[in-house]
Amino acid sequence: MQLASLLVPLLLGLASVQAKHTFKLGTEDFLLDGKPFTIMAGEMHPARIPPEYWRQRIQMAKAMGLNTLSCYVFWNFHEPEEGKYDFKSPDHDLARFFRIAQEEGMWVILRPGPYCCGEWDFGGIPSYLLKYPDLKVRCMDPRYTAAAGKYLAALAKVVKPQMVANGGPILMVQCENEYGSYGNDRAYMEWVRDQWIKNGIDGPFTTSDGATTYMLEAGSLPGAAVGLDPGESNDAYAVARKMNPGVPVFSSETYPGWLTHWGEKWARVGTDGIVGAVKWLLENKKGFSLYMVHGGTNFGWWAGANSGGHGYEPDVTSYDYDAPITEQGRATPKYMALRDLIAHETGQTPPAIPDPIPAVTVPPFEMKQWASVLEKLPKPIMSPQPKPFEALGQDHGFMLYRTRLIGHKSGHLDVKELHDFATVYVDGEFVGTMDRREGKMSIDLPASKSKEPVLDILVEGMGRINFASTMIDRKGITDRVTLNGMTLMDWECYPLPMDGPPVGSDIPARAAQPGHCFGGSFELAAPADTYLDMSQFKKGVVWVNGHNLGRYWEIGPQHRLYCPATWLKAGQNIVIVFDLLKTGNGEMRGFETLE
Repeated sequence: MQLASLLVPLLLGLASVQAKHTFKLGTEDFLLDGKPFTIMAGEMHPARIPPEYWRQRIQMAKAMGLNTLSCYVFWNFHEPEEGKYDFKSPDHDLARFFRIAQEEGMWVILRPGPYCCGEWDFGGIPSYLLKYPDLKVRCMDPRYTAAAGKYLAALAKVVKPQMVANGGPILMVQCENEYGSYGNDRAYMEWVRDQWIKNGIDGPFTTSDGATTYMLEAGSLPGAAVGLDPGESNDAYAVARKMNPGVPVFSSETYPGWLTHWGEKWARVGTDGIVGAVKWLLENKKGFSLYMVHGGTNFGWWAGANSGGHGYEPDVTSYDYDAPITEQGRATPKYMALRDLIAHETGQTPPAIPDPIPAVTVPPFEMKQWASVLEKLPKPIMSPQPKPFEALGQDHGFMLYRTRLIGHKSGHLDVKELHDFATVYVDGEFVGTMDRREGKMSIDLPASKSKEPVLDILVEGMGRINFASTMIDRKGITDRVTLNGMTLMDWECYPLPMDGPPVGSDIPARAAQPGHCFGGSFELAAPADTYLDMSQFKKGVVWVNGHNLGRYWEIGPQHRLYCPATWLKAGQNIVIVFDLLKTGNGEMRGFETLE
């Protein structure tokens, strides 16, 4: 009897997995097994969530009353090196994410790019393409399409068994993303769809664009569903039907929150607006997807940037997005309001809300200063003038550019197109900083007693721009450097990608000079989520037990970095920080929440 009770849910699960459904586009409705189906989706990105938490986050979306997940798949996350695809390691295992969604009774809308946006580095496009000086993206540039075609073919092998027609949870595949906001290459849009068909996936397909005539003309595809970003009025739907008649239209991005850049206040979006928008959508039987229902985290180097009214605008590490489900996976008042609304409008009682994942405070612990990064460098690459990261095969992190000053030895230093933040030294002495975000790409160098002073420019590449016309965003020094108008030549370029945490050094640290690593540790009785407080540090990156939590910056608004329990252990946990500006030992602690 006990064995039978164990087998029944297993057999039911297998039957569910094997059951095949149909999903088609009617002239106005989505048709699931021949019946009208209202998409009630929430966006979440597997790449932004520890894989051990995928199920809990999916359960949270279902418990809010949603029936579908919408998911970006970031090309550069799955092809970290040219020609090397990763769909198998735990945090890259998309098939497992889709299986969990299906086991939890959720459908999936796949948004695989090749371009995604999503406040993700380069919108998901891999940086290795930027080694071509004249590269054009999101068009029929043969170098771009060759790489994108290989990616889509590799991804299709994962996606095909997961399509609804093959017994999986994926209802439809989005072609590109908001293309009408970028370009008008109709051949390219057709090419994207043709890649899927060539690889055995014949749809259904959808697109996603703003609700304007020009965006929909450039970005939609005949025969593909129309996603509107957002679609929250009758006028928006009328424009969509005029531009692409005979297919269903839905709100592919309805915004319960918003993104935040460094140096801004946290984006906080009230509850009334999103509740009103979703109420209108449900009353009018319009499908929708909440962007985001759960944002997650830009761990490591993945945070992107925008180029709006303030020039360069890098995104913070947290992708909490003021979403209904917090970065740490908890329900907010916005979540509860939407849950009540959906239950009332649909007449369906949602599942119980999962128990929250435990979080812990960490008492203060000391972080001791190690040697300066300038005192422990790799072998340099020689170059007549500085080269950007991508030209030297580097994707992320830092690069030190070094030359000797001959002729002019002090005065006004100009870096032509610094991308993105730099600390400047002369003969190992700190001079100051430059910041692309503020348009500050010059500094005055003091006089030196050396015959040939050594100039060091340590450049941090922050997020690549992920939206609109300035997406070609190489990192490092992207042109040249002048001193009093003289172009400086003969450079040593030291790549510092920091793929893992820097190791300790027995070289005595010079406390007065910034650019140090710091090390420390804390003890836990048992692993639990926490947020490490970086308020005593200036600007840099943090690793915990070898895992990169992401960037921090004293300008805020983010001062705490999310550290999931899955990266922690009972006993000692090792913390390493590389800080561009801090000197002297510091202190760190952990909190249970982002703020």
